[in-house]
Amino acid sequence: MEYTVQKLASLAGISTRTLRYYDEIGILKPARISSSGYRIYGQAEVDRLQQILFYRELDVSLEKIKEIVYDPSFDGAAALREHREKLLERKKQLDLLIANVDKTIALTEGRIKMSDKEKFEGFKKKMIEENEKNYGKEIRQKYGNDQVDQSNAKVMNMTQKQHDEVTALAENITVTLAEAFKTGDPAGELAQKAAELHKQWLCYYWNEYSKEAHAGLAQMYVDDERFTAYYDKEQPGTAKFLRDAIYIYTGKK
Repeated sequence: MEYTVQKLASLAGISTRTLRYYDEIGILKPARISSSGYRIYGQAEVDRLQQILFYRELDVSLEKIKEIVYDPSFDGAAALREHREKLLERKKQLDLLIANVDKTIALTEGRIKMSDKEKFEGFKKKMIEENEKNYGKEIRQKYGNDQVDQSNAKVMNMTQKQHDEVTALAENITVTLAEAFKTGDPAGELAQKAAELHKQWLCYYWNEYSKEAHAGLAQMYVDDERFTAYYDKEQPGTAKFLRDAIYIYTGKK
């Protein structure tokens, strides 16, 4: 069966503009152009669109999707199995969040009592949920779903003691960075101490530390106005200062 842009867009639940854009960037070309100038899509294009939309659901960039689906070794069936596993992981996380919300509602209404351990579990789930809402798209595009999911799992396994440690560490970073900023020297002793503390802080959340990822995150602090606003709220320019300090610490740019 063949489809025009309008019919395929309606079938897939996307806009005709999206299909035209996919054509423009070469990720989904029509099978042919009709004598009237209409884009016509066949079964192969329908299957390819399904694959693209699956990856978009997982917040994979269009550039990366194009690279994946046009790879000669691309296996559509294996990709679908991978999609299914990722969706199941998300479903599991959502089910946990929903269960905790239900429990919290019951606690608020006085129908049940929640232990301190359960409250702490709920706090960690809420923290993950808020991070996903505020920064999830950008972080997943930069580091990939596997890395982010592993980080979320590490947070969920964090003990109260570890949480207290990382909270104290974050406060130490803030104080040290503020003092280092006054020196104006990102290569100075205080600035490099702040970079080292920042690395220690990251290791509470990352399964594996790499200098490249550390430097990349530091650059994001400058590129993303939300991160910049957080670091610059007391002293404008702090985000760039921290980025430069981390660049020197990691030897990366």
